[in-house]
Amino acid sequence: MAKKTVATLKKEGGKTYTKVIRMMKKESGGYAFVEQVVSSEDAEKLANTK
Repeated sequence: MAKKTVATLKKEGGKTYTKVIRMMKKESGGYAFVEQVVSSEDAEKLANTK
């Protein structure tokens, strides 16, 4: 599951980018948080996937 942060990262005259933080399950049984900067359209797709 992905969570979209409140603040978006903008580039003048270009696409808007969003910082996405996802919780990933490790093979050892623990969890890790992975941060990515993706376009806003891709962030919506990540938020709607399980």
